[in-house]
Amino acid sequence: MQEMLTAPAETGLIPQRLDMGCADAVAHRLAQDGAVVLTGQETSPRALTVAAAHALGERLRQLFPQRQRSSSEGAQVQLHADSFDVVVDVAGVPTRRRHPDEDYALVQLTRPPSSGGESFVADAYRFVDTLESGDPELWGFLTRTDVDFYGAWAGLRGTPSTPRAGRHVEYTRSGRRIVRRSDGAVPLHRDPDLKHVEAMLRRFDEKVRELEGTLPRFSLAEGDILVLDNYRCWHGRDAHTGERTTRILTLLSADAR
Repeated sequence: MQEMLTAPAETGLIPQRLDMGCADAVAHRLAQDGAVVLTGQETSPRALTVAAAHALGERLRQLFPQRQRSSSEGAQVQLHADSFDVVVDVAGVPTRRRHPDEDYALVQLTRPPSSGGESFVADAYRFVDTLESGDPELWGFLTRTDVDFYGAWAGLRGTPSTPRAGRHVEYTRSGRRIVRRSDGAVPLHRDPDLKHVEAMLRRFDEKVRELEGTLPRFSLAEGDILVLDNYRCWHGRDAHTGERTTRILTLLSADAR
């Protein structure tokens, strides 16, 4: 079983690297840290599906269609949590292709770039906890104020027209915490506190951008799969040269909202 550094005590996280020799070890590390890297995988859609079953076992509930992303001379991808709400019509039947409460995300590197493109992961639980004393006004906004999480993407085909109202920090029925991070968030329509909400969204963005620069970087090898607790961890990557391709799978577990 191949290993790297264990997760540091601060907000930044270097996921432990494990092979698929022991499902219990993978599940334990994912539960403990919120992220793990599965090594030595073939670069195929099948590998992502098998990895999801390996990491979550009987807790796996629903997979959404895999998607591929390629970028050439790509700019930095900011910290985010995977979340979207897309419904399409398939032979007259409304069908979900993405879900706003996806609770796990798997990202496989299928083509490494020429240089750059290092990944970074933040433990959003720890980040938000520091705000309670460090910036109580922002903490209060994230935990108590509703926003429209997909308002910035209104009009995009497949996105429901009904606003998706919610708070950045919420809990599932079982008490599992969700910390959202989306660049689609805007104030609710005719929110009487519009100016304050806009100011808090800007401050949140600034704090997250500051955090990015402090996070440790790590590299994925071709075939490696980054498995993330999407309620707990935010992820991003640095700019790169050359072409870089990933394959992404999001899902719902039995513990999802």
